[in-house]
Amino acid sequence: MDRNEKKRLRERIGERLDVSGARLTDDEAVFLSDFIDEYDEKHRGRTETRTSSHPGWSSDGKYVRTDKFTDTFTDEVGIRTDHEYWDDDGQSGQSTRDIKDARGILNWFKERG
Repeated sequence: MDRNEKKRLRERIGERLDVSGARLTDDEAVFLSDFIDEYDEKHRGRTETRTSSHPGWSSDGKYVRTDKFTDTFTDEVGIRTDHEYWDDDGQSGQSTRDIKDARGILNWFKERG
């Protein structure tokens, strides 16, 4: 891909995702372009939930933590990740993260193979 073509592709991606500071390979730029083009048909509104449990240690001893991750493709191009956890000793918490940048989207897909 020549320099001008890549610049145009990056500008097009930048209309929907934050590309500031992101260095993109040719393959990554093409992947993001395809992702944006197919977003409405393949992704928008899709939700995926994963749950896992694992042991941990604290000053009070051993406990089991259960994690629940829910990833939702939002109305605008992006992914909302909700994380909830609860321990069998009564501790719990939750957090939400919105992924609307090019590198974050690439990393999300990379983590899931």
